[in-house]
Amino acid sequence: MFALYFFVEDLMARRIKDRESGASAVEYGLLIGLIAVAIIAVLLLLGPRLAGLFTSVNDQLPGAP
Repeated sequence: MFALYFFVEDLMARRIKDRESGASAVEYGLLIGLIAVAIIAVLLLLGPRLAGLFTSVNDQLPGAP
């Protein structure tokens, strides 16, 4: 998930360098911040469910530690 965040951040940073408008940099910064908040919210909401899913699958595997 962090790889996606860093990819988007790098992509936006390159585009910001190409533009000379300071307003565009602020807009891209806000966009990156909102994407980061959305990713964190999804991970917080789905994290326990995914952990439970992996735990139940692990418990059903024969010979699992």
